Amino acid sequence: MPCDPEILRAEFPILSSEVNGRPLVYLDNAATTQKPRAVLEASRHYYEAVNSNIHRGTHHLARAATEAHEAARRTVASHLNAASPDEVIFTSGTTDGINLVSNILAGEMRPGDEILISTLEHHSNIVPWQMLCERTGADLKVIPCDEQGVLDLDAFHELLTGKTRVLALTWISNAFGTVNPVTEMTAAARQAGARVLVDAAQAVPHLPVDVQALDADFLVFSGHKIYAPTGIGVLWGRRDLLETLPPWRGGGEMIKEVRFEGTTYNELPFKYEAGTPNIEGAIALAAAIRFVDEIGMAAIGEHEGQLLRQAADALASIDGVRLYGPDSRAGALSFAIDGVHHYDLGTLIDQMGVAVRTGHHCCQPLMARFGVTGTTRASVACYNTAADIDSLATSVEKAARMLKL
Repeated sequence: MPCDPEILRAEFPILSSEVNGRPLVYLDNAATTQKPRAVLEASRHYYEAVNSNIHRGTHHLARAATEAHEAARRTVASHLNAASPDEVIFTSGTTDGINLVSNILAGEMRPGDEILISTLEHHSNIVPWQMLCERTGADLKVIPCDEQGVLDLDAFHELLTGKTRVLALTWISNAFGTVNPVTEMTAAARQAGARVLVDAAQAVPHLPVDVQALDADFLVFSGHKIYAPTGIGVLWGRRDLLETLPPWRGGGEMIKEVRFEGTTYNELPFKYEAGTPNIEGAIALAAAIRFVDEIGMAAIGEHEGQLLRQAADALASIDGVRLYGPDSRAGALSFAIDGVHHYDLGTLIDQMGVAVRTGHHCCQPLMARFGVTGTTRASVACYNTAADIDSLATSVEKAARMLKL
C-alpha cells in the first residue's frame, strides 16, 4: 500500500465527517489516532465470530480465540524485532507498562539510589518513578533541556553515575516532537549498570523500532497511538531480565499452581498478564500493525516529516506565532501566539473544523521550564494531507486576527 494520504483516507470512515459544516481536519493524532477499516473489522469479527476466553478452554471458540490472541503477540514481536514473542507483554497502555516496570524494580532499589528521567517526560513517565522513590528512598534526577527543547547531553553524562539504577526516557516528546538519541543514551546507561526503560508511545507510530538494536531493558507503547483501540498496549522486556524479576499483579493466568501454602508462577509472557486480557484489543492491535507494515514505517515517517516542515514554515510566517521544539521534530508541532490563550485558540479553530490539542499535554514540568501554562499542538498521521496543513495555517491566522482585536 503506498503512503498516499488521499488513498489512505478512504480507509478511515471518521475522516469523512464534518465539524460545524466543514470537513474534519484531524490533527490531534498524538493524543489518539483514528482507526482504519481493517482494525474496526478485526474488532467486530472477534465479537461476532470468535468471542471466548482464552488459553484453558478446549472447545472450538476458545481454541480459535487463543490462536488469534497469540498470533497477535507474534505480530507485535515481529514488528519490534523482538528475540521472542515471550518478550511481548500485553498491557492496557504505556502508563500501565511503566507502572508495571516501576513496581517490579522496587526490590532492586535502596535509599540513595538514583532514577534518571528527563525534562521532556510525560507525567506517566514521571509519577510512577516519584512513587517508587517515596517507597524506597531513592532519588529522582532530571536531565535538563535547552531553549530548543533538546536534552543537554553533557548534563546527562554528568548525572549518569554509579548511583543510577534506572534511566527512564521518552524516545519522542509528545509535547514538542523532540527526537531523543535513545540508542546512544541507552548504551551509556547500560555501560553504567543502569536499567533502561524507553517510552516509545510517540515513536512506534512514526518510525521503525528494533528493540534488539536499541538494546534497552524495557520498551512500552500504546495501541491507540498507532491506529488500534484504546485499552491495549505493550511492554517489551528482555527475556533474561523478566524471568528473574517478580510478578506484579496476582490472579488467574499468571500462575502454574496455587496452593494455600504457596504459589508457583507461570512462565513468560503470562507471568505478567494476570486476569482475562483485552483479547479483542490485542487482535485489533495486530491488525493495526499489519496496516502500517504494509505501508512501511519509513515511508510514513518521511510523509509526516514533510507535513511538519510545511506546518512549521506556514505557522512561523504568522505574526506573533512562537514554535516550540527543534527544527528536526517528529509527530507533533507545538506553538503559541503572543497574547492569545491556547484554549481560546483551540476552541476557535475547532469552529473552523480543525482539531488540535491545547493545554500542558501531561507535561507540566516541561511547560514550567518554558514559563507557559500550555501550548497548542498539531500532530500528524499517515492520512493527513498538505491541504490539512493549509487549513491549519489558515484557521490559526484567522483566529489570531480575531482574538487580538
